[in-house]
Amino acid sequence: MDQVNGSVVTEFILMGLVQSLGIQFLLLLFFSLFYMGIILGNLLIMVTVIFDLHLHSPMYILLANLSFIDLGLSSTTVPRMIFDLLSDCKVISFHNCMIQMFFIHVMGGVEMVLLIAMAYDRYTAICKPLHYLTIINPRMCWLFVMVAWIIGVIHAIFQFVFVVNLPFCGPNNVGSFYCDFPRVMKLACMDTYKLEFVIAANSGFISIGTFFFLVVSYIFILVTVRQHSSNDLSKAFFTLSAHITVVVLFFAPCIFLYVWPFPTKSLDTFFAIVDFAVTPFLNPVIYTLRNKDMKVAMKRMSQQVVSSRDMT
Repeated sequence: MDQVNGSVVTEFILMGLVQSLGIQFLLLLFFSLFYMGIILGNLLIMVTVIFDLHLHSPMYILLANLSFIDLGLSSTTVPRMIFDLLSDCKVISFHNCMIQMFFIHVMGGVEMVLLIAMAYDRYTAICKPLHYLTIINPRMCWLFVMVAWIIGVIHAIFQFVFVVNLPFCGPNNVGSFYCDFPRVMKLACMDTYKLEFVIAANSGFISIGTFFFLVVSYIFILVTVRQHSSNDLSKAFFTLSAHITVVVLFFAPCIFLYVWPFPTKSLDTFFAIVDFAVTPFLNPVIYTLRNKDMKVAMKRMSQQVVSSRDMT
């Protein structure tokens, strides 16, 4: 990578979240607890879906994959945030910075496609229930997952090839607590205006397009349900509200970070924390507390664990 890039810079300086030692301690506690909750919550969903045969359906297969992506997305930045809160020297090597950026956009791209697949799954289940098992079968579900990973990797590579070949000769202060393509590109020793526009178009406009597509699809589902039976509207809205909440939590920070023309460091930091820490923490809560099948499956699994311990 060094030979291709020809950069003088071998490391980048990351921005600390706060200067106060007291607030640093509170943030350290906050992120440590949140990351533990992210790991436990998302692993619990994955394990429950894998080992409970009643959940071997497309909707829960997609949910388990979403949990895996949430765990991966948060792991690209949150452990580093925790480490930097314990360290006075907040630097990241050139290679690690590039790797962090690449995997952030792989996970983000995969999650976008998974959310579209989950919206299509709900549309079929609510609007075409008699054809659901024919249209959304396990083969189609795993095809969605495979396509999601392919698109996520292509999305990340498309941006990565623009940045990795840029010359970096200083300065090297990223101005954020993590590496991302728009911020790192500004540090290149050349005019990157056109490349920044390409990155904004690739990440920002795709985020906006996907967000509005999902919102319109959910509105279409609710309108279709209302036309058939107004009594089923509240039930459909309750079912979709979890999906809508996840979509808003994921896409609102993305749109602000990549499209908003008047960025500020404080808001950038806030929305990045929402995307990397808060949303992956809340997703398991949203999908388990509002889903009867998941709660029953978890209760059944806990009873099996207890009974197996009693037998031993």
